[in-house]
Amino acid sequence: MRGRNDGGQSKRPIVLLCVMVVCLCLLFLYFSGSNQAGSAALEYGTKFSRSLGWGNSDGDDDGSEESIFGSGDADDVKLKSFPVCDDRHSELIPCLDRNLIYQMRLKLDLNLMEHYERHCPPPERRFNCLIPPPHGYKVPIKWPRSRDVVWKANIPHTHLAHEKSDQNWMIDAGEKIKFPGGGTHFHHGADKYIANIANMLNFKDNNINNEGMLRSVLDVGCGVASFGGYLLSSNVIAMSLAPNDVHQNQIQFALERGIPAYLGVLGTKRLPYPSRSFELAHCSRCRIDWLQRDGILLLELDRLLRPGGYFAYSSPEAYAQDEEDRRIWKEMSSLVDRMCWKIAEKKNQTVIWVKPLNNDCYKSRAPGTNPPLCKRGDDPDSVWGVPMEACITPYPEQMHRDGGSGLAPWPARLTTPPPRLADLYVTADTFEKDTEMWQQRVDKYWSLLKPKIKPDTIRNIMDMKANFGSFAAALKEKDVWVMNVVQHDGPSTLKIIYDRGLIGSTHDWCEAFSTYPRTYDLLHAWTVFSDLDKKGCSAEDLLLEMDRILRPTGFIIVRDKGSVIEFIKKYLNALQWEASSFVVAESSPELEENEMIFIIRKKLWQPGGTPDPE
Repeated sequence: MRGRNDGGQSKRPIVLLCVMVVCLCLLFLYFSGSNQAGSAALEYGTKFSRSLGWGNSDGDDDGSEESIFGSGDADDVKLKSFPVCDDRHSELIPCLDRNLIYQMRLKLDLNLMEHYERHCPPPERRFNCLIPPPHGYKVPIKWPRSRDVVWKANIPHTHLAHEKSDQNWMIDAGEKIKFPGGGTHFHHGADKYIANIANMLNFKDNNINNEGMLRSVLDVGCGVASFGGYLLSSNVIAMSLAPNDVHQNQIQFALERGIPAYLGVLGTKRLPYPSRSFELAHCSRCRIDWLQRDGILLLELDRLLRPGGYFAYSSPEAYAQDEEDRRIWKEMSSLVDRMCWKIAEKKNQTVIWVKPLNNDCYKSRAPGTNPPLCKRGDDPDSVWGVPMEACITPYPEQMHRDGGSGLAPWPARLTTPPPRLADLYVTADTFEKDTEMWQQRVDKYWSLLKPKIKPDTIRNIMDMKANFGSFAAALKEKDVWVMNVVQHDGPSTLKIIYDRGLIGSTHDWCEAFSTYPRTYDLLHAWTVFSDLDKKGCSAEDLLLEMDRILRPTGFIIVRDKGSVIEFIKKYLNALQWEASSFVVAESSPELEENEMIFIIRKKLWQPGGTPDPE
């Protein structure tokens, strides 16, 4: 009897081991099958790049200085395909993904809006798949019609049409969504509201551009950006800003309409724009608590406004008579007075404050007055991931003496060397030569694109390495707008871009950009991949990011060295891109070898279907 018992005990571990092996096999088959089915066709990390040595991986660095682009030999590995992400990721914004916040259990202060700020996935959690368009996606309606109407299939969300039905934000019109131009504060149209602001400021002919002196606007809490959309006809360009909040798709609608916009929030970090960039900041019922944390959010607007810049504020606090609104108005009036802002005009439901032209008022404040001036060592143009400070940014000595920004009126501003070039030790001659060079380059680009496009094919453009903004300046005769991107760790040329009357953002191309998928018609990448090589970031991740933000049938212009072009060619089939043009460019002082121009077009495809040749 004892022997039989011992034998039974000795068999139990074997039986348990067999059961475990069977369970593991079943789990493997289940997950393999689900990946092949496509419902979970997403993978974390950049497996291809790590396995082939093209991307960086913590702990795998052998100290080699070899380029991630290799020799460009034809015998190198050629990728066949990427998996397609699940349909629920068709609007994925990797660094503004609330699911990621929950999964990583980030400790964020909701009162400070930290959950609406950028939180990027680590390399091992990045999606290694193609973002699919929504079912029924169509090539977007062209500008200027797109300002007023878009395809519903492209952004299949109508909750704002119902939630804001009494405010004329947007109207559900069958297969289309229409935008009558209304807003929370301007139900009867942004055009009339804009003219009213110009009238309050005594601008000639009620034209908001003030004879070219008001060009750049920051619209905070912009909704679907009708305010910014209607400014364009006055030669005024707005950076329309809103978070990915309960009005989730407002910035997506703005970009689909062809209106400049950016996903961002006044939270704890500085906005990604340099100091003294805007002539006007605007907030219409934006529901921001301007008094919190010693007025830190209002002080961020102060950092961004030019000398003599305006803040137009339309809100109940400006006119309501109940006790709480009167309390807020009293405290806000005290705050802006200590910031040396003065009321330019207050009428009906809108108040407009104006910022001083020089430092005299700041110097005359009583000692210990709050908010204090920022410390002498503070760089107001350092913005990438930099916390806001509850302090006033004084003007540099030269700007103080000049009593203003010294900028020419628009459109002369576009090509006139701005005073802040001196901050970068750049001469007017260098600036003018850069402008001329990029005009020639852009003319070449358009000659290559001409067989493929019509005059209205391209509207939303991103220059991924904008330098002084001369690429965008060369497009002045085209009916387009350009998001000029400047690397966060390079020279602070973004202030020169704003001084030219253009717009843009600071960014790090090792991370995803703060925009929805399918929002740009053309991406221009001048030596962006060569720069990425020096940083050791994944070129494959950047290709996937470019595919994410590019509209189907959109174009990419890569201007870089030959090994970069050969590297990208290996990915064309995997990304469902097609080569359009390939030519040798003129030599570049930045590169040891000649630059190549490679023009690519993204195909229009649907999950499970074939690419649409049109």
